[in-house]
Formats: sequence, C-alpha cells, structure tokens
Amino acid sequence: MGVVGGLDIHRRQITFDYLDERSGELRHGRIAPADRMLLRGWPEHLLADTGTPAAFAVEGCTGWRFVVEELQRAGIEAHLAEPADTSAARGPKGRAKTDRADARLLRELLADGRLPESWIPPAHVLEMRARLQLFKDLREQHTAWIQRLHAILLHHGAPAVSGDLLGGENRRRLEAGEGLSPAGRQAVATALRIIDALNAKLDPLRRQIAAFTARQLGCRALQADYGIGPITAAALWSELGARPASPPRARRCGTPAWTSPCSPRRRTHRRSPVPAGLATCAGHCSRPRSVLPAPSLSTTPTTAGRRPDRRRTSHPLGGPQMVRRAHHTLRALGDQALAPA
Repeated sequence: MGVVGGLDIHRRQITFDYLDERSGELRHGRIAPADRMLLRGWPEHLLADTGTPAAFAVEGCTGWRFVVEELQRAGIEAHLAEPADTSAARGPKGRAKTDRADARLLRELLADGRLPESWIPPAHVLEMRARLQLFKDLREQHTAWIQRLHAILLHHGAPAVSGDLLGGENRRRLEAGEGLSPAGRQAVATALRIIDALNAKLDPLRRQIAAFTARQLGCRALQADYGIGPITAAALWSELGARPASPPRARRCGTPAWTSPCSPRRRTHRRSPVPAGLATCAGHCSRPRSVLPAPSLSTTPTTAGRRPDRRRTSHPLGGPQMVRRAHHTLRALGDQALAPA
C-alpha cells in the first residue's frame, strides 16, 4: 500500500490527483508554472509527507519527458499512459472534461491496473528522438522552400528547370534572375539564402546521426535490410526499441515523444510507431532506389493504369512491412538492441 496518483500536464500548470492508500487521504492541486525547477521539489515533499512508496501516471503528451525524469529522480515509480487508449477508457463523457478529471482518470486507471502504458525509453534514445525531430523539421522547411522556388518561377513565367534546381547552371540562372521581375529576383535570392542556411544545419546533423548509427548495434542490424539507411534506421530504432510487443502491436504502439500538444483531432495520429513525416523524410534520405531490388507483384500490388502511392517510403515493402521486419530484427538482438553506442 502506498501513494497512487495521476498528473495532467499543460503549459501553464500541472494538475495532480493522488490517493494515500494507507490513510485513505485524497489530495489534488496544481503545480504552476509547469517547469522542471519548480516540479523538482514537489516529489520530495510528497515522499516526506507520506513516507510510503509512490506511483504516478502521466499522459504521453508534449511535456511528459521532464515530468517522468523528475519523478524517477525522486524515486517515484512513473507510468506513461497512451493518450488515445486513455481517452477511450474514459468512455462517454457525461460532463465537461477538466484537468482535475483527467488527473483523476489517470489515478483510477493506474490503481485498477487498467492503465494503457507506453514505453519509456532510456535517456540516449530520447536524445536521438530529439535529433531526429530536429532533422525532420529542418528537412520539411528545406522542401517547402524548394517548392516555393518552383512556384515563383512558374508565377513569373520563367523557363522550366530540369534536374537539380540548385545545381550548376540552374543555380546560376536563379541567382541572375532570368525572366523575373525585381520583386521576383528578391524572392528567389531570399529563398536561396534560407536554403543555404538550412543545408548548413542539415549536413552536420545528418553526419552526426549517421555516425551514431554506424556505432550502434541495433541500427547496424536494421541497415542490413534493403532501403534502410542511417536516418531510417535511427528512426525505427528510437521508436521501436526492444519493447516486448507482437509485430501488429508494434505498428500501433503510442509514440508520445513525437506527438504534438494534446488535441482530440490529432489523437488518431498518436498510434503510428514512426511519424509519417519523418518516415517519408527518412525514406528519401536513405539508400537510393537504384540499389534496391525490383519490386515484385507480390510485394507491390498495383493495378494497370493506376499511379503508385507516392506517400510510401523508399523501402520496397512499404511502411507497415518495414516496421514489422525492423521489430523482429530488434527483438532478435534482445537487450543489446538498445545498448548505447
């Protein structure tokens, strides 16, 4: 018997609700503002007041990392709840949902042993997740500015560019502003400067991730498969890890580190083990398609006259199959799959 409770995280405050099962005392309140330094003293006071072991559940939304780290630092057992399954466990809402109600729900699910838990990765896995998220954000901005350059050229009626937009003669034409108005030349020059700045950040970050995957055992094992390069291997490794789940469940496990702030409209996206944007970005940054075997009809069932799905990654088996194969590869390595590089 000890303390069991739930924590609901928001930018302005953290709402807590816990029950001392030994004395039957129920307490609730807020920790405001929600920052690490203020939260650090709260678990210590809690353990000093109760004098019993404590366990708290935290919903896997943005901000869960520092809360879990501080709970574990204070010796409190931390449980990470999968947001979508937690919402489903609430059932039909008969009244308005509040922060206190969310914290109470987490506490009740944890006390009853019904909490849908997500994996809490080690610190070095969380660091790689953060680097991959940065790479994804920079890559998306890079792609957006390339598309903006194409739109500027089309809008001003400039000649179409074939091949690499930023390479060789094409780069010279862009800098010269051929066929563009003064405002168009200014827009192109600004886009080129931003793209160069993004490349200056992307290149060392890509090398850093590649150096890590070259040293890490699980990432090296994943790269032995066709189409999986350093970025894709790091994404699969950091999200799947060595969690004890069956392959179908591995494709649906919650990945709270990649999710955006809690929103009912976005909860359906929390069930993908590798974020769609990162998977697509990683696929384009992996090994070139020329080194992949020709896809067979059994692995790529397309009908005549139908365009292939461009949302697929560069892996010949597609996203779900790639995740399932990666899951088996990491499971076969056991504890060594997550060993630090």
